[in-house]
Amino acid sequence: MLLLLGLVLAGCAGNKSSYQYQWNYFFDSILRPDDTIKAGLVLTVAISIVAQSIGVVLGIFAALGKMSKVRPIRWFANVYVWVFRGTPLVVQLVFFYFGFSVAKIYTWPDVTVGPLTIEGAVQAGIFALGLNEGAYMAEIVRAGILAIDPGQMEAARALGMTPGKAMRRIVLPQAARVIIPPLGNEFNNMLKTTSLLFVLSVVELYSAFGVVKEGEVYAPFELLLACAIWFLLLTTIWGFIQSWIERRLAKGTPGAAVAGPGLRARMLSFRTPAAGGGH
Repeated sequence: MLLLLGLVLAGCAGNKSSYQYQWNYFFDSILRPDDTIKAGLVLTVAISIVAQSIGVVLGIFAALGKMSKVRPIRWFANVYVWVFRGTPLVVQLVFFYFGFSVAKIYTWPDVTVGPLTIEGAVQAGIFALGLNEGAYMAEIVRAGILAIDPGQMEAARALGMTPGKAMRRIVLPQAARVIIPPLGNEFNNMLKTTSLLFVLSVVELYSAFGVVKEGEVYAPFELLLACAIWFLLLTTIWGFIQSWIERRLAKGTPGAAVAGPGLRARMLSFRTPAAGGGH
């Protein structure tokens, strides 16, 4: 659809513009991507997975903190969610990378793990994306926990379980059925949000298209359209995976309402909050 729209617009503007379309660069970027695009694609997926994992862990702790009976813990969790949901992600990215470096709080040195060298900018990007995502996941996890009948916790306590053990073994596994659909939507959004890392000079998928033909050709229409197609491909593939996961979780569940929206609705909808907690 996006390709069709681009071709239609190009055709409509063909007689009015002196711009010379070079479609070979578009098709080469899609069908025969060079090493820069391949590396950007891998980096985008890797950053998304790691940052989302950090966000899920932080979201669980923040959700439990918001529900804690200990006032300082509840206050800290609420402030964390308030700050990271209330400030632009791009500001957070620049602040943690450049702000921390200039203030000598942390200079983000490159880290070598086996054969891999993780650049400081990538580390900062993952750190900021994970912190930001944790604030959103906190509301999703909290909504999932609140969706579970309180009697489940009471029954677990009656069996002698501690609150922490009951939460880990009884409540959270059941809440996962409610959490997974919006979690999948968050990962879909994370795949696209990695494009903001261009402000840190991280050569992820979007930035790869900014340097792939640098000095050789000026073809922003064709290359950015190809970039959009790659992102669309990533999110569509994830849409199928998410649908499969939700169907697996829905097995044996009365009504199977937790399976979430269909693939078409998911692809065409905007980022939406979980029940009980808005973005």
